[in-house]
Amino acid sequence: MRRAATILVIAIVIGASYAALSYYWISPTEKFAPPREVTIEKGESFRQIARALADAGVVRSEIALRVYGRMSRTASQIKPGDYAFKGDERIPDVIRHLVKGDFIVVTVTIPEGLTVHEIAERVASTGLVCEDEFENAARDGEIVRALGLMPLGAEGYLFPATYKFSPHAKTNDVLAAMLARFYQVLTPKVEERMFDQGLDARRLVTMASIVEKEAKAPDERPLIAGVFYNRLRLNMPLQSDPTAEYQLDGAKESAASAVHTTSAFNTYDFTGLPPGPIANPGLKSIEAALYPTQTDFLYFVAREGGTHVFSKSYDEHRHVIALERKDPVGKPPAAR
Repeated sequence: MRRAATILVIAIVIGASYAALSYYWISPTEKFAPPREVTIEKGESFRQIARALADAGVVRSEIALRVYGRMSRTASQIKPGDYAFKGDERIPDVIRHLVKGDFIVVTVTIPEGLTVHEIAERVASTGLVCEDEFENAARDGEIVRALGLMPLGAEGYLFPATYKFSPHAKTNDVLAAMLARFYQVLTPKVEERMFDQGLDARRLVTMASIVEKEAKAPDERPLIAGVFYNRLRLNMPLQSDPTAEYQLDGAKESAASAVHTTSAFNTYDFTGLPPGPIANPGLKSIEAALYPTQTDFLYFVAREGGTHVFSKSYDEHRHVIALERKDPVGKPPAAR
């Protein structure tokens, strides 16, 4: 009789345990509409994570989640981030998301050659930040001031790349990520080359930005850089249309008109580099500014298809222009 009672108790315990396991561990939760978001902070304990998930209703039991995490040895593999759970998942499913790092990200792709104004527009289009707030921070914010980038701000230093941000990222988070990617490019080898070339970071990115805006064919970048360095060496104005077209507020003006408009960046009006970058160059243009082609060319003119014809003399250059296109009367393009 006593043995039968013991067996019955064991059976009840096993049955209750299985029922609890099925309910808390195996059975999925209901579907959520909208998804429920949970943020896992870096350094949080598994106990804290389990409590947050249980409080959000993502799992039915904090204790069941903690038991599963310990038994599966996954508790220490969870990645911090912002997660969105749609429901209808079991505890193993939830843990799988946390271990894989399936957190919510906002992806922003910054192509080569955009200005700060254009980058602000692009980042704002994702809903991450306010356009004006980002542009103001990039022009005159605490980060650019701390990095010594004044008075022109972060123009030229926002590295073109694909970035992934938390949906809760702030303006300075986005700005810092782009600046950090740029400074990663300035390796000891690059800094040594800059020293050999007589360049500081601003002169490097200024030249690279002009190359970026001029070069349509990637393999022409070093040659275009070589032409501009030759003109600098000979104290000739660069006469680069993109410098004349550049405006801080992002206003657009045709090259034909812009070359006749006086500005601090219009290299038709003075010799030397403009006071700062006219865009944010990519790695290939930075490399071209560091390693220009050694050449005797002093001029180039664009032809259909985006490539250029390079010339050593002004007469040769004018002859090429006559063959390639008919230019309006006015300042002849010297570097285009």
